[in-house]
Amino acid sequence: MKSLLLPPLSTLYGAIIRSRTALYERGTFRRSKLPRPVISIGNITTGGTGKTPLVEWVSRVLARSGKRVCILTRGYGRKNPGQRVLVSDGTKVFADPSEAGDEPFLLATSLVGVAAVISDADRYAAAQGAIKHLSTDCFVLDDGFQHLQLARDLNILTVDATDPWGGRQMLPYGRLREPLTGLKRADCVVLTRCEQVEDLTPILTEAAQLTGGRPVFKSTTHTRRIAPLDERTQNSEPKTPVAAFCAVGNPDSFFTHLTREGYELVLRKSFRDHYVYTHDDVSKLVNLAKQAGARSLITTAKDAVKLRGFNFEIPCYSVEVELRVENELELIRMIQESAGD
Repeated sequence: MKSLLLPPLSTLYGAIIRSRTALYERGTFRRSKLPRPVISIGNITTGGTGKTPLVEWVSRVLARSGKRVCILTRGYGRKNPGQRVLVSDGTKVFADPSEAGDEPFLLATSLVGVAAVISDADRYAAAQGAIKHLSTDCFVLDDGFQHLQLARDLNILTVDATDPWGGRQMLPYGRLREPLTGLKRADCVVLTRCEQVEDLTPILTEAAQLTGGRPVFKSTTHTRRIAPLDERTQNSEPKTPVAAFCAVGNPDSFFTHLTREGYELVLRKSFRDHYVYTHDDVSKLVNLAKQAGARSLITTAKDAVKLRGFNFEIPCYSVEVELRVENELELIRMIQESAGD
């Protein structure tokens, strides 16, 4: 019965999204304009598209240009979603993952000395506070493609090369957050995880068609470092075979990344995106890993921020990744021009 209901619900959802977008395009719904440049980074599908590494990459580009950067994010999955949280002022992290959300906390800790981070559903109000109290002169709008209330100077859309179009069906039947015609709002597309797809030609061609010929940049994901979760295992590396687990939007891409890095995976365990782990979860993971013959556990950096303080009977490590963009100088030029350089 559920599957029979989903297609008509997707049709209804699509109609609502089209109407909302049209009202903004006609000016019936007004966009709020900040007195500082805004670079938006978002996606058109649910699930992980590799957006967070791009947010970090763009923030570093802006900081190297001398900008005082603040990342505006909703902070999905935090315990008080209606509360504004100053996750970091750019020099110090003030909130934990439950207060900030796992991705904002990860960004804040990765970008100390580079960018401030604020979790608030009202991105416009949060930005006004950042201008007043942090002297912010440039904003990165995280997950901003559908946040039409806030005007932006550059609209970057991330598309996951391993699953670009969300089954070509709207939520809840598929994974599209809006119709593919929405790609025409993008100023450029960053295609992520290109290293995991043999032939990118069809995706590149369709992305260019849907955006009306906007630039499409290919990017790849690389391991920056492997970090142990327990200080007792500092300066050590995972011993294979390994048990891999994660709570991200696209778990298969993580498992594929590990395989490409040469790890033998004897267990693959995925939880729903933004899952909050318990001691019981960790105990079960360790037992499953042992039963599978794993000598180490390995997870994502996003998961690791929620696992500090847990006791693992076998060593557990996290994979910290970085983005590399082909023809990056052109994308950097677009970012810097939009930021007023």
